[in-house]
Amino acid sequence: MEINVFDFRPAGYTYLLEKFALAGMPNWHRSSVSTTGTHFSKIQNGFVDEVFRTQYWPGEKVGDHLEFALKYDGVNLGLLAQIFKHISQEELTEYIKSKPTGKYARRIWFFYEFLTGKQLSIDNISSGNYVDALDVKEYYTVQNGDKSPRHRIVNNLLGPQNFCPVIRRTEKLSRLDSANLRKRCEDIVTAYPSELLRRALSYLYNKETKSSFEIEHIKPNASRTEKFITSLELAEKEDFCEKERLIELQNRIVDPRFKDSDYRENQNYVGQTVAYQKEIIHFICPKPDDLPGLMAGLIESHKRMKEENVSPVIHAAAIAYGFVFLHPFEDGNGRIHRFLIHNILSLQEMVPRGLMFPVSAVMLKNPADYDASLEAFSRPLLRLIDYQLDEMGQMTVENDTAYWYQYMDMTAQAEALYEFVTKTIEEELVKELSFLANYDNTKKAIQDIIDMPDRLIDLFIQLCLQNNGSLSARKRASHFDFLTDEELAAMEQAVKDGYHKAE
Repeated sequence: MEINVFDFRPAGYTYLLEKFALAGMPNWHRSSVSTTGTHFSKIQNGFVDEVFRTQYWPGEKVGDHLEFALKYDGVNLGLLAQIFKHISQEELTEYIKSKPTGKYARRIWFFYEFLTGKQLSIDNISSGNYVDALDVKEYYTVQNGDKSPRHRIVNNLLGPQNFCPVIRRTEKLSRLDSANLRKRCEDIVTAYPSELLRRALSYLYNKETKSSFEIEHIKPNASRTEKFITSLELAEKEDFCEKERLIELQNRIVDPRFKDSDYRENQNYVGQTVAYQKEIIHFICPKPDDLPGLMAGLIESHKRMKEENVSPVIHAAAIAYGFVFLHPFEDGNGRIHRFLIHNILSLQEMVPRGLMFPVSAVMLKNPADYDASLEAFSRPLLRLIDYQLDEMGQMTVENDTAYWYQYMDMTAQAEALYEFVTKTIEEELVKELSFLANYDNTKKAIQDIIDMPDRLIDLFIQLCLQNNGSLSARKRASHFDFLTDEELAAMEQAVKDGYHKAE
């Protein structure tokens, strides 16, 4: 159905943004009220435009549109933080006092004081039931939130005031069951002998390291590769989401010349030079002055989710993607972002002991999906930031931007990570373990034909796999001229038999 702009009036967040002439990150749900009595919704690219019947019109008061927004558009902390800066305290106080026991009025009151740090001239509520800040049926929350007696609200948000992501329980994420994902993983690994799994772990660490660097088109030397692998091994046991540990990790995995001793002090951005003094900007990082508070909030949010049994995938998405969007270092942010996924999934015991998920390999194979998960935040953010770029490529951000990073809706990133983890378990892990099992069977079959050094058996299998199961005449002459024709044919058949399922 085509929307005619003359048939409806904006409501909720859209009304408030227009009223105060504000720009904001697009909310997943946009509301209007019909002047002709029709009701319909249009869904496009994950965004819902809904037109309500005439009787839903909230009126002209700011408080009523805030209530409408929470009821129908959902909780968007970034937009609320912006709107609250422009609302008259007297008008908001009057609205809340007019509905002293209303759950939406109490939530608005709580969010105002939580986001602004200012108190309204309203007495504490002395009685009545507590209401959750976020509806647990609609959002991912901590299990045991702090009670705010002043508002009779349970603060079940995922983070503190200086970094508080929001993740909605969408249809896609409703299929997320971390315990089930872990069980599927355990079912896969129990099909293989423990010795093979031990060797697989070493191989998977190596693969994950190479994939993580390759995503950024970097070829690390042996030393940096080994340092990253060592860190991945520690990720199973130690919590790296602390300032000192993150700096230590950054120092390990970047070129020694680009080590940081603290968070960056320069205005960073991700861009692409297309010609002399012509730069395409893809992402603008927070201002350096905003970083200490944002990073302290991210670390606090991590601790809060870790202690309060938030789903491991949701936890990992909020912190790992939150980290890369904050971009606290000059170099290494992307690799640390992917490292944190492993760290959190391991700490939350979603990954069985002695195993790791090659998530970066899946991201590398699905670059469009990975890019989309980053651009879901970075693209709309660009139009909200006023910046100047000088002739040396130095950027200056001219407006306040901290709240866009403080209060991210990370639903799209959580959905993407859920897909990556599922593919890692069901496709990548199965494929790699199957490959190693086939390798072992093939090696044994070749040893039964001819007893030759492991090094030559490995080389033979590798060369055959590169050439559709056969050894080329040139490779035979240079490496295996000692084989008889019968031995060669039998060994080639062993490779084909060992890998025909994989093909």
